[in-house]
Amino acid sequence: MTILRVGRYNSAVSLRGFASASAPTRPIRIVLGWQVIVTAVLTLGFAILWGAHAALSAALGGAVNVVAGCGFMWMVSRSKAGSTAGEALRAIFRAEAVKIILILVQLPIVLTNYRDIVHAAFFTSFVITVAVFAAAIAVPDAEKDKPRSTGDA
Repeated sequence: MTILRVGRYNSAVSLRGFASASAPTRPIRIVLGWQVIVTAVLTLGFAILWGAHAALSAALGGAVNVVAGCGFMWMVSRSKAGSTAGEALRAIFRAEAVKIILILVQLPIVLTNYRDIVHAAFFTSFVITVAVFAAAIAVPDAEKDKPRSTGDA
């Protein structure tokens, strides 16, 4: 892995002082955080409405997508930053395949092992966190918006 020096941070104190030359994962990390927040809110809501089993079901529904999203991010982070468009598409398709496989593996595990699952809470949390992951396209890659050129010379 190639390490690029990024200014502003003291590398002896902060791990943020170095950035890898792999594909940007910032949008995915932000969306994973959103998924965790949504899962926590839904878990609390279902705990208040229907009790502990509903809360755990909602937490598991969100966790399935958070784990799948982590697999997606891992696959994207393995791709090379200077890739061609075709290589970038292959990396995204591979990452999406890993995400789908992780979901397909986790769903039957949860549904068969947790006997007291509240299906409404589980699938509500699952579907909402899937929708939240789709919001990754709206998150910019850069941490701060860079000023745009007005086109004036």
